[in-house]
Amino acid sequence: MKGYQHILVAIDGSHSAEKAFQEALFLAELHHAHLYIACIVNDVEIAYSLYNYATMLADEKENVEKEVLKKLYDAKEYGVEKMTGIVESGNPKVYLAKTIPEQYPIDLIVVGASGKGGIQKWTVGSTTDYIVKHAPVNVLVVK
Repeated sequence: MKGYQHILVAIDGSHSAEKAFQEALFLAELHHAHLYIACIVNDVEIAYSLYNYATMLADEKENVEKEVLKKLYDAKEYGVEKMTGIVESGNPKVYLAKTIPEQYPIDLIVVGASGKGGIQKWTVGSTTDYIVKHAPVNVLVVK
């Protein structure tokens, strides 16, 4: 077996995503794989804010870009040699399960287990569940 060559990890600032990031670092270094670190700004959540949509989206995207740059630095310090940061705005479920694997040669997606509460999970749906069901590649869910 050749091992994984292109690993996508989703980050969102949660404890669960941080655990997924640590697992993805380990796997990328072990397999000498290219690590893709993605954070998708959920524009639907921002759209329902009382503040100006464009301003909030720009601010959130700037914060996310800083977080992805930090994770890229952390990955380099860990020993990962090939990495790409991905920051987009849209539906995180679709981006992580479909759009990014169509744009890049991803062969493994690493995500944290859903940390959403029961009502929010029921109304919004778990991003992790969606990725597991719709991704065209293997998905590793880190608890």
